[in-house]
Amino acid sequence: MAPIFQIIVGSFLLSIIHASMPNHWLPLVIIGKTERWNRAETLGVTAIAGLAHVASTLIIGMLVGWLGYQLSSRRALITGIIAPAILVALGLFYLVADWRSRRHHHHDHEAAHRGSRSSKTAVITSLVVAMFFSPCLEIEAYYFTAGALGWLGIATVSIIYVLVTVLGMLVLVDLSRRGMQKIRLLFLEHHEKGITGVALIILGVLAYLFFE
Repeated sequence: MAPIFQIIVGSFLLSIIHASMPNHWLPLVIIGKTERWNRAETLGVTAIAGLAHVASTLIIGMLVGWLGYQLSSRRALITGIIAPAILVALGLFYLVADWRSRRHHHHDHEAAHRGSRSSKTAVITSLVVAMFFSPCLEIEAYYFTAGALGWLGIATVSIIYVLVTVLGMLVLVDLSRRGMQKIRLLFLEHHEKGITGVALIILGVLAYLFFE
């Protein structure tokens, strides 16, 4: 499997999982209904919040990718061993975190319900700050792998991640707001770390097995 193809597939997989988690879009639906925003306002705020979220991830990801690029002379070691090991280790970390959260029955629900008198600017600012300071850590490890392939790999991860995450959030918010999202997503909400962990481990194993 060509390395750049691995990067494309892995980026899509992680980005789709990331965007589909309810804690990324459900609070926006709830806040939009509470504040009585119309469709355009709700989607506009979703886009702003989504871009703020991916912005911090890109900043960290670029730095991680740059590190991988600086070490690209040792590409066989990085891409074939170190990067897959990091992905598997991070995946195991997420699985343990998911197990611990289920064991302690911890359900972290953001305070999405705000008073109807809240300032729209204050609400949007709070959302942007919260999203900016919660970067997608699972994709950061993938930047290290992409960095070994140069700036093309880094750009590929960045473009796919931004488009899939923001568009995914917009689609899910709009579907939910229209009442078309009937499936209960409590499993995804409560097992985000576990699902992400499994995906990272699979990607790490595939990167090791199909490394050329």
